Amino acid sequence: MLGMTSSKCAGMGKVWLAQVSCVALAAMALTQPAQAIDLMQVYQLALVQDATLKAAVAANRSAAERIPQARAQMLPNVSYSAALNNNDLTRTQANTDAQSDRYNSDNHTLSVRQALFRRPLSLGLTQAGFQVRDAQAVLESEMQNLGVRVTSAYLEALLAKDQLDLVLVQVATIGTQLDAAKKSLANGAGVRTDVDEAQARLDLALAQELEARQQLELTRRQVEVLINRPFDKLEPLDANRMVLAPPAPASLEAWVEMAYERSPDIQALKARLETARLEVDKSRAGHLPTLDAVAQLVKSSSENVNFPSSGFSNRVVGVQLTVPIYAGGLVDATVRQGLAEVNRAEELLEAAKRDLSVRIHREHRGMTEGIARVRGLETAVRSAEQLVISSKRSYEGGSRTIVDVFNAQQQRQTAKRDLATARYTYMISLVRLHALAGMDKAEPISRLNSWLAQPFQFVSFKL
Repeated sequence: MLGMTSSKCAGMGKVWLAQVSCVALAAMALTQPAQAIDLMQVYQLALVQDATLKAAVAANRSAAERIPQARAQMLPNVSYSAALNNNDLTRTQANTDAQSDRYNSDNHTLSVRQALFRRPLSLGLTQAGFQVRDAQAVLESEMQNLGVRVTSAYLEALLAKDQLDLVLVQVATIGTQLDAAKKSLANGAGVRTDVDEAQARLDLALAQELEARQQLELTRRQVEVLINRPFDKLEPLDANRMVLAPPAPASLEAWVEMAYERSPDIQALKARLETARLEVDKSRAGHLPTLDAVAQLVKSSSENVNFPSSGFSNRVVGVQLTVPIYAGGLVDATVRQGLAEVNRAEELLEAAKRDLSVRIHREHRGMTEGIARVRGLETAVRSAEQLVISSKRSYEGGSRTIVDVFNAQQQRQTAKRDLATARYTYMISLVRLHALAGMDKAEPISRLNSWLAQPFQFVSFKL
């Protein structure tokens, strides 16, 4: 198990080096003026710059030291001690005068202790392996979550930009119609109601523009925090490149089973459960005797007050047996506490599985139903475009009012906004579903990146 853990750590190190290489390319691309940054570049930069992920990396390195610490307790323990003393000795005997003597004494001790039978130590080594697995799973979970956070922040920024663009178009359109209504009124061909209606719509649109600009600034800031640097603009979505496909495999049950097996969160909880069970075994081992091999070499000079000028050399080799008899009920109480922790870990694992099943179901539906929603809204946008054209012509012909035109334009804006939201919802559901199932972190992000207007192309690194 320890060999497998070491190989995993080495593999994660190679992956990290490849990611750093990709980040270097992303940073070079950002140095060019007016260069749009795409989703993959944001993800690669966040892999190095995100503080939450860096904290998980540090925690993983810290946990990796548990194995050598546990192994060290099973290896020989060698110690050396020395003492140098100045003695002032006074001897008194009956019917004689007191005699004083001053002299130096020294002592040198070399001890070697090797555990022969200490059940808690062997269990601790196995437990350390599960603790390392836990830390690795937590790191993997943070990397999966980073992909979701990056994609969510990126798409929220794109949606905010789309909403601002729609509002700006509406402001420009209403402004043009307001000018036309004012001119018609001045020429005696229009009515005051049209001017007031257009002015009211324009004021509302200007308020929406302010709100949209604030939302765009907020979402841009979220992306900047992830990559720890400013950027010029984000590469927009190209709807013509977007490929709407259902989840593969299509079965929801298959995704749930895959998530139970691969999810890093589930793997971490399983490792914690095994750690808790081993802790119970370690507590029960408190009733068992311990056996150590002991070797000691002691050299002393002038340490015997009866023979101050003498020296001794003592070599000891043997075994030391310790049998616990009574500890006030400490061992039994520790075992009961450990059993409660095992039960807690089991329930947390079961709760995580149930929650994971619900989340998988939600994101699976987000993809499957998202396809139909996008297709339906595409049709709705086309219909809304036609309605605007028809309303304008009818208004010019006198059979419709300007209110009808404004309502048609509002319906078109709402349809376009809903379509953009549906597309981004499908995209984030795709990334979340793969992350929940513990699948390849970069593959769904790379797929989404290919749907952007001008995705950046990375060079492959082979380690």
